[in-house]
Amino acid sequence: MFKDPFDPKALLGRGGCSCGGNHSQADHARLTASAVPAGEEDRWNRVVDAAVLRAVFPVDAQRRQFLKTVGAATAMAAISSVLPLGAAREAFAQGGTPEKKDLKVGFIPITCATPIIMAHPMGFYSKQGLNVEVVKTAGWTVIRDKSLAKEYDASHMLSPMPLAISLGVGSNPVPWTMPAIENINGQAITLANKHKDKRNPKDWKGFRFAVPFDYSMHNYLLRYYVAEAGLDPDKDISIRSVPPPEMVANLRADNLDGYLGPDPFNQRAVYDGVGFIHLLTKEMWDGHPCCAFAVSKEFATQNPNSYRALLKAIIDATAYAQKQENRKEIAKAIAPQNYLNQPETVLEQILTGTYADGLGGVKKDPNRIGFDPFPWNQFAIWILTQMKRWGQLKADVDYAKVAQEVFLATDTANMMKEMGLTPPNPSNKTIVVMGKPFDPAKPADYVNSFAIKRT
Repeated sequence: MFKDPFDPKALLGRGGCSCGGNHSQADHARLTASAVPAGEEDRWNRVVDAAVLRAVFPVDAQRRQFLKTVGAATAMAAISSVLPLGAAREAFAQGGTPEKKDLKVGFIPITCATPIIMAHPMGFYSKQGLNVEVVKTAGWTVIRDKSLAKEYDASHMLSPMPLAISLGVGSNPVPWTMPAIENINGQAITLANKHKDKRNPKDWKGFRFAVPFDYSMHNYLLRYYVAEAGLDPDKDISIRSVPPPEMVANLRADNLDGYLGPDPFNQRAVYDGVGFIHLLTKEMWDGHPCCAFAVSKEFATQNPNSYRALLKAIIDATAYAQKQENRKEIAKAIAPQNYLNQPETVLEQILTGTYADGLGGVKKDPNRIGFDPFPWNQFAIWILTQMKRWGQLKADVDYAKVAQEVFLATDTANMMKEMGLTPPNPSNKTIVVMGKPFDPAKPADYVNSFAIKRT
């Protein structure tokens, strides 16, 4: 891609040995060994030059013969007289310039937002030419309302929220998009210490639970879990929305018996000695989505270069966060007061997966939290089935159509390819929740298969 097109030895077209040309594999390696420029601007200049030369010489052998005959300098001057390469390079560069460089991105101070947060102190936004202010926000209702009011250009959201906003569930309908998952797993059911002898959910009748938001994986997973134990989540227990930073204090004050919430507040309850980790949500569904990077369809359409730069920064940061060897560095970067405001040791336990469970044990699970940006449409369809199951969705919906319009798997796959990453096969996703397989092609049958439901 970055070969010098004015080098007569460089092969730009498809050709032999394994590439189809009349030479050996060793000769191919020698002929294609043009040095790759170190600077990003120089690399992209080569892409432009190569595109122009491919257009002028559709047959690569003709280009190489021409360059051997007249030399690179004469060839460049001749081509520039017809199509100025300098102007083409400038047009290419300007085409990728963010329309809006100063951006505000809202976040809730939880480890699910790790890629969004770390991209600020670790330079992932600035690498894409953006000046991003990450704004700590009190709760999900505030995130939603500020996003709808265009106070935030993009935001950290719970993965069901873009679906709910697009469908007008809980707010006026506004087309919203979710091009990247922020984290997978990373949640837990935490109970107050007084309930150490009540580990069976069948014994939880009358318990007071918290979740971060009505339209959250936390709400749907808690409901799923207790319903599988035979409890009706709307009759046998109480569930209310509590901002994640307030969960530990409510547990300490005995306002709650437990919560299904995000970290760091599960581990913080253990650290403060007020609760224990009953269950990691990955034990219910390993690889489930939680939070997301989301923008309005209007922002993505009106600011396509800013949108692409933001998405590129998020995918880059997410790939970095997925590597275990980077987790301690990340814990240090996101611990300060303006980000998570948590002890590094708490964040390290979560991100590395070696943690105290509050029951006297130390557990090791490197997949306690993972970071995978791909927005599987199957995730969206499962979420929609739970919105339907619990009466949040009143009307019938085209599950697959809504999933495709909101969870932008194609955008993410294209961006991953551009960044040298390998996107997964979008049709190859298996979902099993508490031993029960989910078929995204039959969402209505899935909803109807549950004994406890509101619909």
